Amino acid sequence: QVQLVESGGGSVQAGGSLRLSCAASGMTYSSFCMGWFRQPPGKEREGVAAIDHDGTTHYADSKEERFSISKDNAKNTLYLQMNSLKPEDTAMYYCAAVPSSFCPSMGWVLLQASNYWYWGQGTQVTVSS
Repeated sequence: QVQLVESGGGSVQAGGSLRLSCAASGMTYSSFCMGWFRQPPGKEREGVAAIDHDGTTHYADSKEERFSISKDNAKNTLYLQMNSLKPEDTAMYYCAAVPSSFCPSMGWVLLQASNYWYWGQGTQVTVSS
């Protein structure tokens, strides 16, 4: 059974950094496409970044300027490095996974939540001004 557990969230001031982690069990990252999503208070869940099973990365909007997604297949862990955080980055952050055989062929589609099979419980990120 696939389980995803996020960690690394917290409260930071604007301009600060956080690194989120997503540890997996019941699966191997090399066989899955992975994504980070967030849900701000009162808003819908939105894609932040995704990474193919082969390591190709995709970012929503211009988030690659401040965010970086990576994974360590040996540790079965997904990361999201977030720099220069802004109050509007405040949200619950989730990691998600889908088997590589079901990954969309177009990378940007990986940023759509409906394509993912497995979800973690989320980790809260709060950025104060």
